[in-house]
Amino acid sequence: MPMNEHTNDTDYQRPVMMASLAIAFLMLGGKTYAWLITGSAAILSDALESVVHLFATGFAAFSLWYSTRPADEEHPYGHGKVAYFSSGFEGALISIAAVSIMYTAIADIIRGPDVEQVGAGLLITGGLALVNLVLGWSLVYTGKKHNSIVLRANGYHVLTDMWTSAGVIIGLFLVHLTGIVLLDPIAAIILALNIMWTAGTLMRDSWNGLMEAADPEETLRIVTLLEESLAKEVIQGYHQLRYRRVHDRIWIEVHLLFKEGLSITDAHDASHRVEDALHRLFPGDRVIFTAHLEPEHHDDAHASRIPEHGEDSLPKNS
Repeated sequence: MPMNEHTNDTDYQRPVMMASLAIAFLMLGGKTYAWLITGSAAILSDALESVVHLFATGFAAFSLWYSTRPADEEHPYGHGKVAYFSSGFEGALISIAAVSIMYTAIADIIRGPDVEQVGAGLLITGGLALVNLVLGWSLVYTGKKHNSIVLRANGYHVLTDMWTSAGVIIGLFLVHLTGIVLLDPIAAIILALNIMWTAGTLMRDSWNGLMEAADPEETLRIVTLLEESLAKEVIQGYHQLRYRRVHDRIWIEVHLLFKEGLSITDAHDASHRVEDALHRLFPGDRVIFTAHLEPEHHDDAHASRIPEHGEDSLPKNS
């Protein structure tokens, strides 16, 4: 994919992230006001989660900017891995928010909850939940379209915030309907457990990205394409297949085997056709393909491959 296309993709992502940051301030202000007028533990838990979300969104905005910086001498593979760190950081912050919510709710149960102006709290929280629904969907959609884990993580965080608000609305409605104020902190505890689940998912995805864990579905797609190329091209086989994904870039390395006597020009042209097919296979990504061209019986040499001039020519560690 040409560099200018990648840059244009990034330009589409930045306005969405800036909107997320601006709305994070709105959410914090609105929920804090709703808590002050109601005294609801569930609304307080929602507001505490919004504090964490504000910091997480700020870091996500920085990570989106940093991850799209071009490669340099110190970072020849680019800066994309910061996206996985951002996702893990956001997951950790969400976990802290969940613990704070549970602590507040349990303390409220012990001392006895006191909820006022339930109707006003429902209206404010409901309006903010609708805003988060639209924003969260937009972030997840844009993140999937451009393979941006930063936007996807932030979008899922926003949707978690929306579901938290929905739970608050249910809790307050039950209080309003039954007069049992104990339902308010109980709803907050249930919401905290749901938030913990989302946090665990984000941190797991972050770990897999930092450790460059292969996606079985992507692996199958690449292997299937290479197997199909054996029938279409002069390629006799392949081995030493490896690939790694960082953010929206995929590095694919493979050794392609050809009949002995085939011209290097024909072999090179065949490898280029495979590369073009890989670009079509991952249209939303920037594919960096490296093929090592070998004669078809050379694969046996890899079992005990040593440098041509022997191990004595290698530099020794002091």
